[in-house]
Amino acid sequence: MARVAGVDLPRNKQARIGLTYIYGIGNPRALRILTAANVDPFKKIQDLSEDEVNRIRQVIEAEGNVEGDLRKDVSMHIKRLIDIQSFRGLRHRRGLPVRGQRTHTNARTRKGPRKGTVAGKKKATK
Repeated sequence: MARVAGVDLPRNKQARIGLTYIYGIGNPRALRILTAANVDPFKKIQDLSEDEVNRIRQVIEAEGNVEGDLRKDVSMHIKRLIDIQSFRGLRHRRGLPVRGQRTHTNARTRKGPRKGTVAGKKKATK
């Protein structure tokens, strides 16, 4: 099993798909890495030689942030927004959508499960 940037790549996937298992690498970046490393994108991970895997590692290291470094950078950016108390930072702190989405009826992923009605609460009488 090929291990690149601290991630075990799935053996039965094509190289272009397998690289996307690394945080910070999507389809376009995976293709760019493979062309720079001179590796066939449609070759399976298990069929890659040790030399090809090493070339891929070198290109990824030279290109920039992936995995732990990138996660740390993203969390530091969010922490900075919270510290300066920007609107986006407040939305992060409260666990609400950050980019202007509607929250009246949607946003269940960020807000969590619905809170049920309170059982012992009395209704106001006229």
